[in-house]
Amino acid sequence: MSIRPVKRIAESTPTMEGAGVKLRRAFGFGDTGEYDPFLLFDDFRNDRPEDYRAGFPWHPHRGIETITYVLAGTVEHGDSLGNAGRLGAGDVQWMTAGSGILHQEMPAGDAQGRMHGFQLWANLPSSLKMTAPRYQDVPAAEIPEITDDDGTRVRVVCGEFWGRRGPADGVAADPRYLDVWVPPGRQKTLPVETERHAFAYVFEGAGSFRAASDPFGVLTEKQVDGRETLVREQAGNRSLVLFDSGEEVTVQAGEEGVRFLLVSGKPIREPVAWYGPIVMNTREELRQAAAELQNGTFIKS
Repeated sequence: MSIRPVKRIAESTPTMEGAGVKLRRAFGFGDTGEYDPFLLFDDFRNDRPEDYRAGFPWHPHRGIETITYVLAGTVEHGDSLGNAGRLGAGDVQWMTAGSGILHQEMPAGDAQGRMHGFQLWANLPSSLKMTAPRYQDVPAAEIPEITDDDGTRVRVVCGEFWGRRGPADGVAADPRYLDVWVPPGRQKTLPVETERHAFAYVFEGAGSFRAASDPFGVLTEKQVDGRETLVREQAGNRSLVLFDSGEEVTVQAGEEGVRFLLVSGKPIREPVAWYGPIVMNTREELRQAAAELQNGTFIKS
């Protein structure tokens, strides 16, 4: 079995979305070929209600699927089809925008004012861009959690892993979305099929995601005491780890353990044309979507 080398480790970038929500973006709105079929990943974690409570008022989506995973606080949602609901801690919503939907997402903190969650965008192939919209709301209790002999815990949000299958189904990108905790000092190897693109996003603790050619961790050249030297690089809180090809991912947990999302999917390998929350294959399709938003024919269902 081949361990996936690490292409790069990067910290997510502060940005602002919606009506003024402060969040961190790991990737998105650019050349996302290395992440195909995924388009964007946001970490909306905040302890200050004034930094998130304005939320994400009514906005359109077409041509993608959005995956919202809440760890703390709640997210109220509603859409142009009459759907409404609330996501709480541990819940997941998988929304297939398909041919088009208008919706809003309004976050609220927990008793301490904390809000934490993630949103991932997955692309749809051209054959499904105009499919009928649908929701899959998954309560925390339905997400299988596996504990290995060494204390490693894995929540299987989507896809199959260690003989368990996540509750979200019929997802075009056939993704695997795992919430992984590795105890302090432990090393863990997790399978990821070679044909998939894969990344990890660390949000608690730290760990070394080891390249195949480096048995001691990822080594990079950095300035230390005024000279270039090789140092071991750990992926810490809010770090994105992009993997190259291989059959397995290996992580060595730090002193506090490490918790991360491990996401992988089969590339679609189609042209991507962006217009904010609308993602199609051509500029002409984007122009058509914009015209339909203007003339009131955007919603097809």
